[in-house]
Amino acid sequence: MPSSTILGPDLPNIPWEPRPAGSHDVVWRYSRNPVIPRDIIPCSNSVFNSAVVPFGAGFAGVFRVDDTTRNMRIHNGRSRDGFTFEIDPEPIAWHCDDPEIGRFVESYDPRVVAVEGRYYITWCNNYHGYTIGLGYTDDFNTFHQLENSFLPYNRNGVLFPRKINGKYAMLSRPSDTGHTPFGDIFYSTSPDLIHWGCHRHVMAPKRGPVTWQCTKIGAGPVPIETTEGWLLIYHGVLTSCNGFVYHMGAALLDRDHPWKVLYRTRPYLLNPRMTYECVGDVPNVVFPCAALADAATGRIAVYYGCADTVTGLAFMQVDELLDFIKRNSEV
Repeated sequence: MPSSTILGPDLPNIPWEPRPAGSHDVVWRYSRNPVIPRDIIPCSNSVFNSAVVPFGAGFAGVFRVDDTTRNMRIHNGRSRDGFTFEIDPEPIAWHCDDPEIGRFVESYDPRVVAVEGRYYITWCNNYHGYTIGLGYTDDFNTFHQLENSFLPYNRNGVLFPRKINGKYAMLSRPSDTGHTPFGDIFYSTSPDLIHWGCHRHVMAPKRGPVTWQCTKIGAGPVPIETTEGWLLIYHGVLTSCNGFVYHMGAALLDRDHPWKVLYRTRPYLLNPRMTYECVGDVPNVVFPCAALADAATGRIAVYYGCADTVTGLAFMQVDELLDFIKRNSEV
């Protein structure tokens, strides 16, 4: 079905599977999930919370791999069709001009975005505490590390795919030293990808009655620009009697002032329900990290981490999703 809602390139080879017969869900899972298994390379204990972008005739990405010593690292990978991936068995070797920030303790939960022809990677980097690492590649062979974007502690750094009001823009979620039991999304800008400021509050967890997003929230995939605003797919967490439960939701942000929330889903879009989402190293996790969007058809494919163990794939159609967000909004 043609669409003119997404403001971006056509992606005719987007991975796609039609909605199952009889389903009315606005988001549906790939029938052959998990799309990336936990043991795709010899050293991996798990592969999840990873980022995929169009590259050349196919796709490339950066993947979180927790190895069999349980070190958290990010690896380079490619795919011809967005379904079957080849991941480098060695972690990314970053080129860094300053050895002070080039010392890695841990790196995880990457996002990747093309901005002005260059592919930028953000990730959670442990530099005297968790903060947002930032680097880039032009070819997915050589990777360059830039300055960390913020002081510790911070997570879920997500760059926008273009400058806004003449500046680079990023969403993040300030946190603490541990498995943060709180979290709001903030918006920051930079003239040069090094110096960040002009911080603005975007949205907070729902603090009233217990909901799927009452403990903390965090930006997921790179925001998708549409005629109605920036489509932000995000995760929301509730604290149950058995620990955190991660869900997927969505919001629509103002195009010129993205810290202004226009609409926000009251119900979740996806929750831990399948065995591979409920059973794993960290049970009950659906964690979206990457979205592919085809402007011509309005199709969106989302890669998401499942139970901190494997990677899943889900599908949606932008016009249906925006209509759902607006009809079920609670800002």
